[in-house]
Amino acid sequence: MRDRIAVVTGASRGIGFEIARVLVQEGCRVAMVARSREALDKSIALIGPESVNYFVQAVDISDEAQVRLLFKTVLERWGRVDYLINNAGVTRDGLLLRMKRQDWDSVLAINLTGVFHCTREALQSMVRNRFGRIVNITSVVAQTGNAGQANYVASKAGIIGFTRAIAREVASRNVTVNAVAPGYIDTEMTRALPESARQSLLGTIPLRRIGTAADVAASVKFLLSDEAGYITGHVLNVNGGMYMGA
Repeated sequence: MRDRIAVVTGASRGIGFEIARVLVQEGCRVAMVARSREALDKSIALIGPESVNYFVQAVDISDEAQVRLLFKTVLERWGRVDYLINNAGVTRDGLLLRMKRQDWDSVLAINLTGVFHCTREALQSMVRNRFGRIVNITSVVAQTGNAGQANYVASKAGIIGFTRAIAREVASRNVTVNAVAPGYIDTEMTRALPESARQSLLGTIPLRRIGTAADVAASVKFLLSDEAGYITGHVLNVNGGMYMGA
């Protein structure tokens, strides 16, 4: 993995930050992307000052122009894109009967349209160089459904279909496209849940523990590796057994 060029979205905290940290540790050059530059600056203090191995850029991935500028910056700096990890995501929960249209639109714009924007830009380099690895972060709820999250579930289920479609489109160019579906992971988002809700969720996990960002990052690292070169269009479940379907 040394000297591979990676773009990681949603990299200011949680799963995205851990993925970026692991890739920097492995010797990759990483563009760490999130909407808030302030949040990125706080997170990278855990890695160290920006260097030849990584840089941070504030980008709203729902904005096509900002995404184009991001990839232009990466190409000018490092010449190509080898890895793309589409991790950025938001929630705007609520029962469908009460859900505002803006809450539907904003979740789809970032969680799904943002994946479209980033993937389309990254593929220009990958297809030209006849090499690439794309890993999209979906969710266990895309497979099981979840009340009060119709917008989030729709966006994450869309990512699964998108992953399989693009995997077929670019396989002949030695570009693999896979997804990782985390279950209940210990992040800032899940720590905000009431303790009663946390305990209830824990009861649905056969392994009887909450997952960690490191669990997800290890799975992403595998799918980026040469050892996973014959895997494409796959959804890798990292959920402690919450969902055991195909």
